[in-house]
Amino acid sequence: MLKSFTLAAVLCLTTTTAALSQTYERIAVAGGDITEIVYALGAGDRIVAVDITSGFPADTETKAQIGYVRALSAEGVLSLSPDLLIGADDTGPDHVIDTLQSAGLTVALAPLGQGAEQVATKIRFVGETLGLGDQADALIARYTEDMAQLKARVDGLTHRPKVLFILSVREGAPVVGGQETSANDIIELAGGTNAAAAFSGWKPMNAEALIAANPDFILMSGVHAENIGGSDTVMNRPDVQQTAAGKAGNLIKMDGLKLLGFGPRTPEAVAELMTHLHGNGT
Repeated sequence: MLKSFTLAAVLCLTTTTAALSQTYERIAVAGGDITEIVYALGAGDRIVAVDITSGFPADTETKAQIGYVRALSAEGVLSLSPDLLIGADDTGPDHVIDTLQSAGLTVALAPLGQGAEQVATKIRFVGETLGLGDQADALIARYTEDMAQLKARVDGLTHRPKVLFILSVREGAPVVGGQETSANDIIELAGGTNAAAAFSGWKPMNAEALIAANPDFILMSGVHAENIGGSDTVMNRPDVQQTAAGKAGNLIKMDGLKLLGFGPRTPEAVAELMTHLHGNGT
């Protein structure tokens, strides 16, 4: 972890300084949240390649692919002749980053951190790297105002339903998001209570624990729900059927990147989840 932090910090500082005297015209992006920010700042036309987590906006489908954010190939990136690789804080692996830099490619990695408070930091990082500081300031101002309005609505809620986020199913057991996960953060932002708050991180939950957690809602990425057989497969599980969510048929499916990516669409994600949990009267 220390090595990763040091690498990211050094790359961020040195590259941001270099960006002040250079305009990047062929940008490769790793990380769906960073890609969304580049587009939101009006620089999407400079992107030549994205990683597979970058699925928004639709224009990303026209870009070349460089693989998965945490498992990039140096050869694949360099073959596209970018003048900048800008990526999320977990872009890697480290030896690929070293190879790219040794080949003369400028690399900028976002500062470490997650959650809603980190969004403004990521926007500023991208804006400074691309020489779009004024656009970043304007986007941050809109984001901050939107999140403040949502917080005011949540502060007025009297009921905080229990929500269980299921990421996937591993050997029959659902992998769920506990504390210190993006799932926990978005649930709390929307005025819910994480039904898996008894532990931290992403972990399989056995049937007994799931029944005891008794969530009011099951929350999933729509894509992941389909990957494990669809809504009926999720809600007809014997353990889910014994929960309040199962008895009421309360399954929420949302765009996974919007929900957990913590980028410019986070206010939209919070508002959408709030409507599912509390209705339109929030």
